Amino acid sequence: MAHHFANDLPSRLSMWQRVREYAVPPSMIETVTARRAVGDWAGACAAARIDVDLDLRAVRDRHGTDLVHRLRADLRRLSPDLLRWHMPRIAPDGRLRPGLTLSLARYGAAGAPPLELVVRTPPAWADAGQRMSLALWEGSAHGTPRHHPHPHPDRRFRLDLHRHLWDAARSGELARRCGAYGVTSTAPPDLPAPPGGRGRSAPPDSPHVPGAPWAVGRWAAEAELLLRAEGRPRGAFTVRLDARSRVVLELLAPDDSHAPVCRPLREKLPPREAAALPLLPEVAARVLPDLELLRAGLITPERLHPLVAAALPVSGRAAVTGPAAVPGDPHRVACRGEVHRIALRDGVLTAVDHDPAELRREELLVALGGPALPCLRAIDAVHRTPEALPAVRERLRHGDVAGALAVVEGLLGPAAVLRDGPLRQELESAAERRVDHGLFRSGLVAVHPAAATAGGGTAGGGGHAQTDHRPRLDRRTPYDMRRKRTGRGRPRTGQTR
Repeated sequence: MAHHFANDLPSRLSMWQRVREYAVPPSMIETVTARRAVGDWAGACAAARIDVDLDLRAVRDRHGTDLVHRLRADLRRLSPDLLRWHMPRIAPDGRLRPGLTLSLARYGAAGAPPLELVVRTPPAWADAGQRMSLALWEGSAHGTPRHHPHPHPDRRFRLDLHRHLWDAARSGELARRCGAYGVTSTAPPDLPAPPGGRGRSAPPDSPHVPGAPWAVGRWAAEAELLLRAEGRPRGAFTVRLDARSRVVLELLAPDDSHAPVCRPLREKLPPREAAALPLLPEVAARVLPDLELLRAGLITPERLHPLVAAALPVSGRAAVTGPAAVPGDPHRVACRGEVHRIALRDGVLTAVDHDPAELRREELLVALGGPALPCLRAIDAVHRTPEALPAVRERLRHGDVAGALAVVEGLLGPAAVLRDGPLRQELESAAERRVDHGLFRSGLVAVHPAAATAGGGTAGGGGHAQTDHRPRLDRRTPYDMRRKRTGRGRPRTGQTR
């Protein structure tokens, strides 16, 4: 990557660049496409690491055949790899946003119990493999998993109004809905100006909006779809700018023949009334990450998802490339005044320019504490800390275990025995964390294991906590426990002032 651009690369774009490279590998896209082509939607979900928690027969018994037909039609149009591509993610690693229930489609008439096709992500402590689950949410009475931290659909993250982000039949709407063709509309005129710049997709006369980039040029059109889905032809809505601030806007139009515009609400609403207003979804409020990457030259159309690449126009600066690789073989080592080769033989990385008997003698000498040959030192370094370790970590972080093992086998050989070191630790940690996900899926462990200490128990779930035991706080520690440990509140007694 060019140095002048790498220094100015925002951390958000760097995260999305890694996500696009590792989160949805080409092998997953190929497998999902092949299974969808034969009508195997359940097999496509399995290839995309999505667990199906649906029983169509039970849904038919409770809600009738008409709903099952609509549900099955949506499942056949579902592209699980495209859904994973557009799922919300968190910094800095780009993992799936944990503990989220996201609505994909709504069913049922007005006044009837809510019926929604939802996808759920596990909590952060059980996110090994980055798996998701597909289910039908039937309100609080039926089908709500008690072990999930947020089983109800989230208002901020919803895709029932953006089917082009998961429906393969409507993926062509992506360019129009994300404003890739420069569709302009009146932007909110009086938003506070941030110290940074404006969003890339904003019209020239639009204001600065906090937390850029924001797709302010599409807010009016997206708000019209939102209010129409809520049964309101016009009215007020809110946009979440950050964790502590929201802006209340009003959608106006002289009549049906004019395009709607949005402007800040003139009178200030009480906090409760503002919180009850419809909330503009996150995917409608912000600029599409793929559009940012293309315009910045951080990704080529060939690296995008095929459905995304077919929908978006190819524009922006040329892709930024790094300096040309220096020709040479990374498996050549200077040994005893000569250049020796290290290559795969019989599925094992070995020094091919040494006799097998000589290698056995040298390995025995190393076991007795003697110095090792340069060839053996190079093989040991590749086993413990290979140059491809960052790529292996990224693949494991995003759940691509098969891709990580393919990198290891291509480097060390399929018959290699891993030695103690960072590489082995990463693979063992990934395997151990998959056990946590299995416990969460089975409902045997509903909360973080360290949360038991807050109620007087040990992390193992039994007995009482030791008086001198203070569990380490990290990002997987429950919020209530972190707040209790870091709070400044003290009891008011007669002995304190």
